[in-house]
Amino acid sequence: MSIKSATRLMVVLKNDQMPFKVKAEIIKKKVERFLFGFNDRKGFLLKFVIYSLLLGIGFVYLYPMLYMFVTSMQSLGDLLDMSINWIPSSFYIDNYRQAYSVLNVRPALLGSMQIAFFPTLLQVAIASIVGYGFARFEFPLKKVWFGLMIFSFVIPPQILMMPKYRLFSDLGLTGSLSAFTIPALLGQGLNSTIFILIFYQFFRQTPKSLYEAAEVDGANQIVSFFKIAVPMAIPAFIVSFLFSFVWYWNETYLTTLYLTSSSTDISTILIQLQQFETSYESLYPATEASPNRINEGIRMAGTVISILPLLITYFFLQRYFVESVDNTGITGE
Repeated sequence: MSIKSATRLMVVLKNDQMPFKVKAEIIKKKVERFLFGFNDRKGFLLKFVIYSLLLGIGFVYLYPMLYMFVTSMQSLGDLLDMSINWIPSSFYIDNYRQAYSVLNVRPALLGSMQIAFFPTLLQVAIASIVGYGFARFEFPLKKVWFGLMIFSFVIPPQILMMPKYRLFSDLGLTGSLSAFTIPALLGQGLNSTIFILIFYQFFRQTPKSLYEAAEVDGANQIVSFFKIAVPMAIPAFIVSFLFSFVWYWNETYLTTLYLTSSSTDISTILIQLQQFETSYESLYPATEASPNRINEGIRMAGTVISILPLLITYFFLQRYFVESVDNTGITGE
């Protein structure tokens, strides 16, 4: 209840000349408006339910991250002390120092950036061209090609992994970044169908009058694409880029299959995280007299380091990401 409404209610209560039934009716209406709202304004009960759900969902998502961070800052004594749960006795950063050396962060981070960034650029560019073609042009067997594209996404990827590996091996693509860039360049990147559908839906809803006006002015289809379609599809480009980047970053099975199965110097930070315990034991051999045994704090420190680049990316791009998701819902002619 706002200050103005509360002031008016106090004036009504202090008015001795007003009958009691009228006061009760006014108070009842005020309470109903406060609880259930009126016109387009939400009432207190609906706001309470909405914010409670948002807080609950936010807690579910944030709890694992808070647990990882708190555990990574605990020393071995804090981990063994049952009285310490959420607040460490001191900020113990040696876990991060050891995890940083075990993960071999610099070359692993460079490998992750190579595998995530370059295929993402190619995938988004090709998906925009294919989506534009499906949305703007009519050509023979268009529905058949579109259906085959959807069908290729429905097929479980586990069925195609070994035939793809044999094909890439025969073509000499394994053991290099080409195993990711060439499929992305041919529209067969990681979940490319989703991004083609995003661009298809976006370009299909943009006003046709813009393209018709450009054609009247003498612009061909290439000029219309780069001068009209691409600037208007910036939200779709941002959404596709972020999702593609995260999916390539988190992909470990294909990375292990295409890269580590052959002799290559490329590694990713998530592959290093998979081998974290083995690498730690070889780098910090444990003896009976040394405290170098791996513990939960060191494991959590390695996990925090592995997801930190994505957290930083989301932190700086979240506003553009939310705006892009909202803008992709525009309607046209």
